[in-house]
Amino acid sequence: MIKKLITISICATLFCLTAQAQYDPDKVNKKAKALFEKAYGIAMNGNYAESIKTLQDAIKIEPRYMEAYLSIAGLYFEQKKYQNAIENYEKAKGIDSSWFKEYNLPYSINLAGVGEFQKALKAIDEFLSVPNINAQSKKAADYRRKTYQFAIDYSNQHPAGNYKFAPQNMGDSINSDQLEYFPTFTIDDADFIFTRRVNGNEEFYESHFVNGHWTKAVPLPGDINSNLNEGASNISQDGQWLIFTGCNFPYGYGSCDLYISYLTPQGWSKPENMGNRINTESWESAPSLSPDKRDLYFASGRPGGYGGQDLYVTHQLANGRWSDPENLGPEINTIGDESAPYIHADNQTLYFTSGGHLGYGGTDLFMAKKQGKSWSKPLNLGYPINTIENEGSLVVAADGKTAYYTSDRSDTRGGLDLYSFELREDARPARTLWVKGKVFDKKTLKGLPSGVELTDLGTRDVISRVQTDATGNYLITLPVGKDYAFNVKRRGYLFFSENFSLSQKTPDSTYNIDIPLQPIEANASVVLKNIFFESGKFDLKPESTIELDNIFQLMKENPTLKIQISGHTDNVGKAADNMALSNNRAQAVVKYLVSKGIEQARLTFKGYGATQPVANNTSETGRAQNRRTELQVISQ
Repeated sequence: MIKKLITISICATLFCLTAQAQYDPDKVNKKAKALFEKAYGIAMNGNYAESIKTLQDAIKIEPRYMEAYLSIAGLYFEQKKYQNAIENYEKAKGIDSSWFKEYNLPYSINLAGVGEFQKALKAIDEFLSVPNINAQSKKAADYRRKTYQFAIDYSNQHPAGNYKFAPQNMGDSINSDQLEYFPTFTIDDADFIFTRRVNGNEEFYESHFVNGHWTKAVPLPGDINSNLNEGASNISQDGQWLIFTGCNFPYGYGSCDLYISYLTPQGWSKPENMGNRINTESWESAPSLSPDKRDLYFASGRPGGYGGQDLYVTHQLANGRWSDPENLGPEINTIGDESAPYIHADNQTLYFTSGGHLGYGGTDLFMAKKQGKSWSKPLNLGYPINTIENEGSLVVAADGKTAYYTSDRSDTRGGLDLYSFELREDARPARTLWVKGKVFDKKTLKGLPSGVELTDLGTRDVISRVQTDATGNYLITLPVGKDYAFNVKRRGYLFFSENFSLSQKTPDSTYNIDIPLQPIEANASVVLKNIFFESGKFDLKPESTIELDNIFQLMKENPTLKIQISGHTDNVGKAADNMALSNNRAQAVVKYLVSKGIEQARLTFKGYGATQPVANNTSETGRAQNRRTELQVISQ
């Protein structure tokens, strides 16, 4: 019996069977057989191209040489050249379809490799119709059949429409003849950091987006790169922290631990192990930091999970330490491996890889949405983002549609390169804007470390809480599609209030707001941007509760403080009506505070109608500014 290496060596993994049917390999021309034997040895040495050429020479002698066609197909499959493999399988099938039946399993896998899932399903059904196939082959075929049916059902449920998957190589400034992978970037996409493997050593490189182009990538400055392997990094949205995976470091807890480095004027600081709450004797990797830097997602193989590798989250506590990690639960984790978590800038959308959720084979990319304290059912990102191969990490820009990933496509500069592509609409997170600036003392102009809080006005849930840096700089993300209350607080100062209405109209640019906080002293005042009334009425709307409770907290923290709430209107309507309306609105705020337990003696109210405008009443924008509620300090 002729050795069927190239076929059988490929099929050993795929549980192929030795074929014995009408086709008789013993009648093949001896010279063709000799070439087949020669091709076998060439393939064993890893020279697939030369082996294929030799097999094609055998076919010239013996045009109906089925095993040669099957072996060529197997070699093309090893190189992920699925279409070439399909062509050779089909040539073999055309010679003797009965003899070919037992090769329908590898044939179907190549069909699935090019997205021909209906044909793949038909081929696998033909394979399963073969009498007396062994249990191992049947198990493999049943698994593949399930994945093909999933792919067909998925395409019916998520029609592609006009969507085209067209990855773009990020170019010579980013990619090289070495391996590039694990991209990460700041929220403004200005700083792009990735891992490059140079002569077997993993190091971090960075590039900057300047005048529409990426600068030539250079190693990260500072003390972060070493002769050890650093990889799988994630930079904070504000560009100040870099968390990464370090393996076999001399001061680690396990094989791979999580480390953190901070940006300093001299570059990135020497990495610090993130401690034994996060790191264990097991494997920890693939960190992803939430935009407010309060939640850290990562993968771990620690005991007690649902499978081999699970996804966890740890929360930063008030004292700066990290909490004990929490497993993300059975909605996300499976008996298989989950890895490469990426929490988007919207702080609601999680991307990750999984080999346990049903998909196309291997590990697929999934998306899940945060729902309170739980997660939605993960959505497979679908073909062709997912394929029959193992997919790696995916990260998505703040615009919600531009994704970055690693691949070895035909235009690679060398092995793995970094690519960008546009996500399908139903796989996108919310487009996310951001607010950044500096908090400072209005009188001294000195930067103030302060708490910055963003609250969903609809649900009244706090979306983000961030702490400015030591000099008062802050950055907070704004997922579009909702209206937000924005507050900045510091003891001894009046809070700052702003409102971002993003549910109906999204601005084209982000916000830069420097915030002067006023020390609590007589005559200091602040406009309460998140006190809301129906037009022409003085009943407080439910979303006003966020701001009202901030006033209540201010009064509790300063027990001798006395304030006045004043109401103001625009000049539309009768002056007397406006005066009454503004007075009633100010009184409504005071009534709420009294109902919460603040002494009436500490509170006064007054309506000014349209007598104290802060903007011109000739435009709607100006009139909106004049319709306001203010807080003024009477005494401390």
